[in-house]
Amino acid sequence: MPFQQGVSKKKTHPPSTQRYLPIAEVREDTIILRDGSLRSVLLVSSVNFALKSPEEQAATVQGYISFLNSLSFSVQIIIQSRRFIIDTYLDDLKQREREQSNDLLRIQMADYRQFITELVSLGAIVSKRFYVVVPYNPVSDKQKSLVTRMSETFSLTKVIKMKEEKFRQYRSSLDRNVAHLKGGLQAIGLNSVELDTQSLIELLYATYNPEVVVSEKAPEIGKMEVEE
Repeated sequence: MPFQQGVSKKKTHPPSTQRYLPIAEVREDTIILRDGSLRSVLLVSSVNFALKSPEEQAATVQGYISFLNSLSFSVQIIIQSRRFIIDTYLDDLKQREREQSNDLLRIQMADYRQFITELVSLGAIVSKRFYVVVPYNPVSDKQKSLVTRMSETFSLTKVIKMKEEKFRQYRSSLDRNVAHLKGGLQAIGLNSVELDTQSLIELLYATYNPEVVVSEKAPEIGKMEVEE
């Protein structure tokens, strides 16, 4: 049946995946989940365990055990492997090669660039990053029913934002957890840095858009479109 004149059909869009994520907002270097709990993320350095002596390996393992036993809260350890995009690096080398006035250095740079190009052609270069997610849960999930937790997970993205006073209170408790974790990691020879707001957005964007992130960067703060 034809549409009546002057009446337009409203376009419908498929539901965004944002509404199915447990994340309510990213604010002041903190991830706030729908259930009101907070998360901070640490980027952690690594050690080459295989190159250590047996005594050093035993000390590292014992230090790691002591570190885990010192925790009074759960943590999540995440290892992400990402394809390393080297095209920009090769373009930069080519530009420097053109600008190089020393003939010997120019030849060496050309040989190095060729070596990198051949190395990449043998297979994709993958970079690994190590993260530790530090939580603060004001109310334990054990006190919630299964129906409540499911409704929080699949609720709409439009949520009541956490009040400033409550956020400061929770964030202070989260900071204590972060400080404790940093100290424990430092004791076993691992450096760590807390991700800021933009870094958190980029991490989440790369996690949920692994194919797109190769050619498209995460949006900057203030330029994001949020599904209501």
